[in-house]
Amino acid sequence: MARDSQAALVALNRFGFGARGGASGDFINAASDLRGFVKAELARPNGVLLEAPGLQSTSQLGQAVFAYQDQVKQAREAAKAAAPAEAPQQAPADQKPGLRRNLSLNAVATEIAGQMAEAKPADNAAKPESMQPNIAASPAAKPAPQPLNVIQKTFRAEALARLQRATLVECGFTERLVVFWSNHFCISASKGELARIWAGAFEREAIRPHVLGRFADMLKAVEQHPAMLFFLDNQQSRGPDSRAGQNRKRGLNENLAREIMELHTLGVGGGYTQEDVTSLARIITGWTFAGRQGQLGVPGSFVFNTNAHQPGPQMLLGKTYEPTGLAQGEAALADIARHPSTANFIATKFVRHFVADDPPPALVARLRDVFVKTDGDLKALATALVDSDDAWRAPLTKMRSPYEFLVASGRLLARVPEDPGAYLNSLNLLGQPLWTPAGPNGFPDTNAAWAAPEGIKLRLDVAAQMGARLGNNIDPLDLLEFAAADAASIETRRTIERAESRQQALALLLMSPEIQRR
Repeated sequence: MARDSQAALVALNRFGFGARGGASGDFINAASDLRGFVKAELARPNGVLLEAPGLQSTSQLGQAVFAYQDQVKQAREAAKAAAPAEAPQQAPADQKPGLRRNLSLNAVATEIAGQMAEAKPADNAAKPESMQPNIAASPAAKPAPQPLNVIQKTFRAEALARLQRATLVECGFTERLVVFWSNHFCISASKGELARIWAGAFEREAIRPHVLGRFADMLKAVEQHPAMLFFLDNQQSRGPDSRAGQNRKRGLNENLAREIMELHTLGVGGGYTQEDVTSLARIITGWTFAGRQGQLGVPGSFVFNTNAHQPGPQMLLGKTYEPTGLAQGEAALADIARHPSTANFIATKFVRHFVADDPPPALVARLRDVFVKTDGDLKALATALVDSDDAWRAPLTKMRSPYEFLVASGRLLARVPEDPGAYLNSLNLLGQPLWTPAGPNGFPDTNAAWAAPEGIKLRLDVAAQMGARLGNNIDPLDLLEFAAADAASIETRRTIERAESRQQALALLLMSPEIQRR
């Protein structure tokens, strides 16, 4: 039984989000059919899709942002019109920098409108849901309408839908795949209002439909999604010889092309040159999204702007791509998706995420071959991982990321989130704010990133808070049976038994290797 229990722990922790508490029976089900338990979700491709009441499409959300920004502008203008004419007053000489007293209505309105301006970088910290322009009017004027912050409300709704799905699913393997690919093809909600409101829709539309499909299809969906185009500034890119490039000061922007090759496909050392980056940047000029005026299409939707596209053939990775407009870029992406360097890069990163910081070379080679032979079939890639003995034999040494830790804890405690606030706050504290990595390379995926002493201390603080809130009504030893059964170590059992209170015992359980390692 102990051997079966250890394998069940691998099934639940390495490939999923850990066992659920309550009467789920996850551990028994995993032990009875190890590989079948993990792969069961792969047979339900529609189960990866995420739909919830109120979640809208990218174009709908784009239009909502544009409307919100228009409302803010109107409120600002109304405040200007209502404010009495005053001579400008200088701040007292003794006023310290950064402290502002008696701001005029005009100044307040102007500041808030500036914060809401389109395509301006936003602070990493989440803005309060109730944040609205604090604009008053004179007694003779009607109060200006105050727009609701649809951006933060949408972000929280998307976060809640994702967290609930991860908490409720049986094993969580496909949800782990979603998290992996979403981090691989990451955007950052801190880029600006559009990125923040689009973060969840980007994952739902460009990642989830292709998690069990073909890599080439996911690549195309990702690179043509307005959220990625906005995040990496491709809507600003103009072909030097295009009509728009000749008439405006803006030129070629290589951000998206560089990250496609370095982070999304070929990888560093994947055989491309700076000339290839520039060539790909030219090829995908014109890939943009319709703006608020809707001149090119439905506002917030992907469009191909012929006037911004670099004319003529382009040489990329030794192959010439004829000037076929949008199809030129799609053909280039399709070829990059099938490049041998892409297969090796994806296989290595896949194994590093699920198995070990130092990926076993034999397992990487096997997955690379599967990727090539199946034309990038990601379901076949995931199946090959689960079928490999190497993936089961490796010890559970990977440290769960903060997101994985919080989801695993919620599952074990049988707590389906009704409000995302506690999760979002804890993710901010632990250094993994949802959909907000520091750069286009995503959040790190190694023990060194998450096992640092300061990070462990913060995890302990979070675990202690959970223990203080929930420990009175929970027997931590019963939870240990749900989580690990016979695979739980003697040290973990003794540590929990010696705790001074149930609250402390629960915190110690959540910090145990059986919960923290995968």
